[in-house]
Formats: sequence, C-alpha cells, structure tokens
Amino acid sequence: MSAPEKKKSFMGEFKTFIARGNVMDMAVGVIIGGAFGKISTSLVNDVIMPLISVLTGGVDFSNWKIVLKAAVAGVDGEIDPATEVAIKYGSFLATILDFLIIAFAVFLMIKAINGFHDKLKKQEAPAEKPAPPEPSNEEKLL
Repeated sequence: MSAPEKKKSFMGEFKTFIARGNVMDMAVGVIIGGAFGKISTSLVNDVIMPLISVLTGGVDFSNWKIVLKAAVAGVDGEIDPATEVAIKYGSFLATILDFLIIAFAVFLMIKAINGFHDKLKKQEAPAEKPAPPEPSNEEKLL
C-alpha cells in the first residue's frame, strides 16, 4: 500500500469518526460547558464573593491568603508584589464554590433529563394489563 492510499484511508476514517452524532453532541457539550463555566465564575466572583465580603466585615475574600514570604523591594525601592510567596486560600475557596455551582447545575440538568425519560417510558408502557388467558375446556369441565 502506498503512502497516499494510507493518508486517504486515514482521512476517510477521520471523516467518518467526526460525522458520528455522539462526537458532534460531545463537541456541543464542551462548548456550552465552557460558556457555562464563564457564567458560573462570574456569578461567584461578581455576585457571591462581594456578598460574602460584606458578611465578613468588608474583607476582600479573594485576597485572603497566608503569606509565606513577604514581597521584597525592587531596585527602584518599590515593593514588587510578584516576589511574594503566599497560599491564596480565598481564591481557592472561590474556585471550590464555582465547582459546586457547576456540579449542582449539572445535577439539576441530569435530574430533569431522567424525569423526562421516565415520563416517556410511562407513556410508552401499555396502560392496561392484558386479560388473563381463558381457561381451557378441560379446566372448565373440572
């Protein structure tokens, strides 16, 4: 088999793979998931975290951190914040909250889809049970 035939066969297999419905559905899901992730992040950072900040006395939640090594002054005498080493647990907690919101939304979506599937199964199921078979003549005589 020559090299062009292998390439053509490979490309043909790739086209067949891409044309499958489940691959397209997955691609749409990834794109929508990315967009939903941005919405969820904005909800956490722009709505929920300011509310938590108000409840904690005006502390900026995203700036909560444990400083391991303080920032040092640069050559011009100004403090260089890039030299600080810190555990930024406020940002980490915001990310956890973001994850929980996404997980809850996915849970609600799956619950709704399962409910929809259950309704469809109930509609497809026969409403009446079939009548029991008639007794045979022998049973009637007995």
